[in-house]
Amino acid sequence: MTIIKSEFSLALNQVATERGISPDEVIASIEAAIIAAYKREYPAKVEAEIIAKVSKITGETKILEADKDITPPGFGRIAAQTAKQVILQKIREAEKKTVIAHYKSQIGMIVRGRIIRYDGYNAYLDIGKAEAVLPKEEQIKNEHYQVNNTLVIYLKEISDDKFGNPRIIVSRTDPRLIEELFKREVPEIGNGTVEIKKVAREPGERAKIAVYSAQGGVDPVGACVGQKGVRVQTVTDELGGLEKIDIIQWNKDDKLFLIASLSPAKITGVEITNHTAKVSVDVKEAPLAIGKGGINVNLASRLTGFEIDIVQMKTETLEAPKKNTPNTSKEIPAN
Repeated sequence: MTIIKSEFSLALNQVATERGISPDEVIASIEAAIIAAYKREYPAKVEAEIIAKVSKITGETKILEADKDITPPGFGRIAAQTAKQVILQKIREAEKKTVIAHYKSQIGMIVRGRIIRYDGYNAYLDIGKAEAVLPKEEQIKNEHYQVNNTLVIYLKEISDDKFGNPRIIVSRTDPRLIEELFKREVPEIGNGTVEIKKVAREPGERAKIAVYSAQGGVDPVGACVGQKGVRVQTVTDELGGLEKIDIIQWNKDDKLFLIASLSPAKITGVEITNHTAKVSVDVKEAPLAIGKGGINVNLASRLTGFEIDIVQMKTETLEAPKKNTPNTSKEIPAN
């Protein structure tokens, strides 16, 4: 009834010291598993409450009923196999905890993941040491997810599923994904010269990002756009290539910030009352200010924090005066 001492001691030591699990916890799990194995193998012999005793030193296992040793002959093989399974399970659980702890420290960062399966609702990605879940609500609606495609994703949170198992939740729609992509592409943001004030986003369609620099001589918009637009284009490509990004200079003057946020439309006037802004535009500029389906004005509203009312103004044009023409008709005298 003795499991080979060297193997047992090595396995227990591996779990206890390398995996950060208490030896008593491992032994308790082994004893519970051995009782279950005994009841499964010898159901007719179970007449009263039984307990299992496993030696931490030798691995020797005994089945006791009312302090009486009822260990069946040959049960040692079953006990040894059960103990091995429990130890391997504990190792896997410990490794999972280590991995989860690793990714908890990376929440709020971006990583690159490879799609390993897609069930039509959730996409599952290999992110290196673990598998992450991209739920339907975190997916860009016009983006297609195919196995082996690689994506840049935002590590959003770690939450338990309905079985109590931790899941790493990632996102393609979170506005902070754009922030992190610009931090990666724009050194001026990384070193603090340029600051991202706010991001408003309609994933897969359009986004507006407000940037600012307190350092004189620094163009925060130009820094984010990059030479020939290379920086903003890189971010756009990482988002699937379809999401247009407007980079706007933040201004502490609400009126000036509102005007900038509604670009590329030309604004003729702004009146602010509490949290509402009445914005006047020429009729010809109204479609630009509002945007397709109202996307431009909605993003500007989320970016600035104002409820924006677009008022269309007709441009007054003066009618050109008529030229005076001489009377060339001739009066014919009566005979």
